[in-house]
Amino acid sequence: MKTLEIPTLECETGNYHTFCPISCVAWLYQKIEDSFFLVVGTKTRGYFLQNALGVMIFAEPRYAMAESEEGDISAQLNDQKELERICLRVKNDRNPSVIIWIGTCTTEIIKMDLEGIAPKLEKQLGIPIVVARANGLDHAFTQGEDTVLAAMTHRCPEYNHRTTYQQGEDVAKHVVADVAPNEKFFDEKDKSSRCNLVLFGSLPSSVASQLNLESRRQSVSVSGWLPSQKYTELPALGEGVYVCGVNPFLSRTATTPMRRRKCQLIGAPFPIGPDGTRAWVEKICSIFGVKPEGLEERENQIWKNLSDYLELITGKSVFFMGDNLLEISLARFLIRCGMVVYEVGIPYMDRRYQAAELLLLQHTCWKMKKPMPRIVEKPDNYSQVQRMHELKPDLAITGMAHANPLEARDIDTKWSVEFTFAQIHGSVNARDAPELVTRPLRRRSDSASGCRSLSRQAVDV
Repeated sequence: MKTLEIPTLECETGNYHTFCPISCVAWLYQKIEDSFFLVVGTKTRGYFLQNALGVMIFAEPRYAMAESEEGDISAQLNDQKELERICLRVKNDRNPSVIIWIGTCTTEIIKMDLEGIAPKLEKQLGIPIVVARANGLDHAFTQGEDTVLAAMTHRCPEYNHRTTYQQGEDVAKHVVADVAPNEKFFDEKDKSSRCNLVLFGSLPSSVASQLNLESRRQSVSVSGWLPSQKYTELPALGEGVYVCGVNPFLSRTATTPMRRRKCQLIGAPFPIGPDGTRAWVEKICSIFGVKPEGLEERENQIWKNLSDYLELITGKSVFFMGDNLLEISLARFLIRCGMVVYEVGIPYMDRRYQAAELLLLQHTCWKMKKPMPRIVEKPDNYSQVQRMHELKPDLAITGMAHANPLEARDIDTKWSVEFTFAQIHGSVNARDAPELVTRPLRRRSDSASGCRSLSRQAVDV
């Protein structure tokens, strides 16, 4: 019997090639509907936000730039008074439930004491102020969300053992008997309400609802999400609460509830693709002592629905250069689709947080009889291009900076940032990732067909 192939993890010394983490504002301000994001930094960060987010001024988005000028950097101005003036204007104009300060490289360099200023202004203005330092010290732009969610963890209400609630409902309305969440002497009717499960990771509301439904089918009810749609509806955390992540770039958010709030982390693969979603639900069910039902049949049906995509990509090869920390999960899913993954470049990997995902990758390679991909942390891009030249993959999933040079070398590419914003979580959205992967392959196929058609026409003439 063939044994599982142990993944080879390497580390190179390449530079980080990624977006700035303050780009997390792009999706978080839309997710947390009663929030206001204030990015503190220089004019350069303002240009980045304006260009990367593409939101015009007249749209009045719920974020702004507190621009540091020469007087701020040379300490001639009082940081607290300047931020007070801006936050007071934000309060009068928008009246948000929370103001989230996003620190940048500039605030790090000039040692601006945002954590010291925030409590004073919070007391003065009567609005919670959360400080998150999303600066260039992060490995990937997606870790900006990780920083914000880890900071918000401290603002979640304390979990009361005598209280259970559903997301969006008043906690005080639901008082039940004093039963620990992992005790199993309650009946099936009450089982769903006794599971104190909080999911963390910013997903569109429709996708979050689908994952809620996936767990509810197994009689496991989700108590809340971090972040919630409203800051005032943050989930209760504390001893007896289980937390589980939906994205692989949230390692800080995973450890903070454990260390600071005494929560228990469910180490599960991530719900990306039918296989990942099934493994994710199965792991959650095992924690709560629930026997999952119908998952295998549901997964098989979804794979049948993907048959048109599988015909296009089975046997094709792909190379991940590394950009958004979704690489391991996407590689596992594409191997399950029948592709060969030569290399998985990843800017940073928390091996403990992604342990379940790595194990599922091993099982997937064994099941599909595919070689285990080489996993390279902090890859050197020059060396990667040399390896691609030798391996000649059918597709490279890469950051935007390298897409055009690779296309010039006749390698089809797909921007990794597209997977960050696409709805790829859960079984319902299983078609989105294959659609993105097959698009450049179909374009090449259509181009080749067009060339052959033109050649035949020339011969006929």
